[in-house]
Amino acid sequence: MDLGIHYASFSHPDRERRLAARLAGTARIADEGGISLFTVMDHYFQMEVSGGPSEPMLEGYTTLGFLAGRTERIDLGLLVTGVTYRHPGLLAKIVTTLDVLSGGRAWLGIGAAWYDREHAGLGVPFPPVAERFERLEETLRICDRMWSDDDGPFEGEHYRLAETICVPPPVRGRVPVMVGGQGERKTLRLVAQYADACNLFTGEGVDGVAGKLEVLRRHCDEAGRDYDEIRKTILWFGDPVAELDRFEREMEQYAALGVTLAALMPPTDDPEAWAAALVEQVLPRVSG
Repeated sequence: MDLGIHYASFSHPDRERRLAARLAGTARIADEGGISLFTVMDHYFQMEVSGGPSEPMLEGYTTLGFLAGRTERIDLGLLVTGVTYRHPGLLAKIVTTLDVLSGGRAWLGIGAAWYDREHAGLGVPFPPVAERFERLEETLRICDRMWSDDDGPFEGEHYRLAETICVPPPVRGRVPVMVGGQGERKTLRLVAQYADACNLFTGEGVDGVAGKLEVLRRHCDEAGRDYDEIRKTILWFGDPVAELDRFEREMEQYAALGVTLAALMPPTDDPEAWAAALVEQVLPRVSG
C-alpha cells in the first residue's frame, strides 16, 4: 500500500509566522521518506466543519507550485479541483505547467464542486448540480483534447475553445486524472469513462468501499473499459500513527479489494512530527 498525505488544515499554532515553513517541512519529510502523494484541498474558504472562512486557506495550485520547488520525488495534486473554479482550458494549462516544472509529478484530481458558501462569498457562479456534472464531463474531454495531438476547436454545450493548444505538453504525454467522489450514477461513470484513478471515502468502512468498487466495475463493463486499468485510492479517516494496528489490519482488507494508495490527514498541531512518525512507524508496516 502506498501512502499519501492530504494537508487539509493550516490552522496550526503560530501560523502567522510558520505556515509556509511548516507546510514545506511536512512535504519535505514526506518526499524524503517515501510517501507517494502530497495533496491539498481546492477551496478558497476553509470548510465549515473545520472552522469555516475565519480559518486560513491557501489557493491550491499556487500551493502545489510552492511545494514543487521544495520537493524532488513526491507526486502533487489537489484532492480535488472544483470544476467551477477555473475555465477548463486554463485548468489544463495550469496543471500541465505544474507537471512540467515538477518533472512529471502532477496529478489532476477533479470533481463537481460543492461548497456553495465560498462560491457566493467570492462571486463564483454555482450552477445546479446537474449542470456542474455536465461541466465536469466537458472539462475531462477538454483536458484529453489538450493533451492529444489534436489542437483543433472544441465545441461543447458549456465551453467552446477555438484552439486546444498546450505547449509544452505534460512530461508523460498527459497528466494522470483522478475523479474524486463516489456518487454511483454520475461520478463513478465518469471515472470509468475518463479517469486514471478514483478516490473513495472510508466513512462506511471496507464494505462501503467494496460496494462502490462493484458499481465502478459495472460502469467499466458498460463503457468497455478495463476495470484493472483504474487505480483505486481512498481517503482514510483516523490517525494511523495512534491506531497503527487497526490501520495495518484495514489496509490489508483494502489492498485485497485492489486499493493501492491511502491518503491520510495530519490530525495534530504538529504535522511535521506526525509526518516523521508516519514515515518511520507506519509506512514500513504497510508498504511492499
